[in-house]
Amino acid sequence: MRRRVLLVLLAASLVPVAARATDEGCELANVPRVVAIGDVHGAYAEFLAVLRLAGIVDQKDRWAAGKTHFVQTGDILDRGTETRPVMELLMRLEGEAKTAGGRVHALLGNHEVMNVLGDLRYVSREEYKAFETPRSRETRDAFYRSRSDAARGAAKDAQQAFDEAAFRQKFEQEAPLGFVERIQAFSDKGRYGKWLRERPGMVKIDGVAFVHGGLTPEVAALGCEAINATARRELTSDIAKTRFEPLASLAAGDHGPFWYRGMAREDETTWLPSLEKVLQAIGAHTVVIGHTVTGDGHIRPRFGGRVVMIDVGMNALYGGNLAALEIGPDGSMSALYEGRREELARPKAAALAPAERQPRVASR
Repeated sequence: MRRRVLLVLLAASLVPVAARATDEGCELANVPRVVAIGDVHGAYAEFLAVLRLAGIVDQKDRWAAGKTHFVQTGDILDRGTETRPVMELLMRLEGEAKTAGGRVHALLGNHEVMNVLGDLRYVSREEYKAFETPRSRETRDAFYRSRSDAARGAAKDAQQAFDEAAFRQKFEQEAPLGFVERIQAFSDKGRYGKWLRERPGMVKIDGVAFVHGGLTPEVAALGCEAINATARRELTSDIAKTRFEPLASLAAGDHGPFWYRGMAREDETTWLPSLEKVLQAIGAHTVVIGHTVTGDGHIRPRFGGRVVMIDVGMNALYGGNLAALEIGPDGSMSALYEGRREELARPKAAALAPAERQPRVASR
């Protein structure tokens, strides 16, 4: 099993990294202010409230943060009822921030990966309704006919009876009105599917790495650019049309950067040597993660501040908690809540990466 993991990671490290514009680099430096927000899960009103309390948007929901870099660490999708407006907001703010000299870094989370790969188990009925059109019933009926014809043919080939009524009942349970339109919108050519497939999985800003789930030493050894390139390749190639085995994919694997929970759950003393390897490999002093809810509605530092958990449970299912992480030009970190700010202690250890390592500038 371990050999399979290493083979996958070795293959990932050999993936060529495409050239990008200089302002879309994986490793950035000299950023005056960074604000990071964790998992949204379709909680549009709460997301807007956090953006406002952090000064990212004004009362008209327009970009108001100047040259600030805003990082959203993934999982904007699923569980909630308003993921479509959340995506539209992020897509608009990307352009507004860039015009103002700032940036929006909307990272992939495991739920974005799940939707791209066709795993829709956490999509709410209300979410499908957001994609309904006046022709949704007609569209779904056509989709049903193609599915039922295929199922009938498969039953005939297997010399089995085809229960049309049971098939129809199951189909309508799994495919409410709006289902087909949502599938189309999340395809590789759809508005949201194309956008999601272009999102990075990781970014590093002034020595702070941001990623949804967490990093193992093996994955960290790939480096930021290879992690992003590999995930993008997996989500855009033909292999994305089939389900990944848990250990055969960086994007879908349990120990990949979108799913791994070790940084949030492992014993700090026991896992400290692994954390030091991660920090050394990626040239960072801190890793900021979402994915695992802190449980008390507060941003939670671990490992002496070298890991910071920012998924405070924004969706009402987890308490509707509002919080953002702010990083100043001097590297100071603060947790922002409604009406108050809490300074976070600086990491107890200095950056473990070689001092000479500098952020790379991507070629045009």
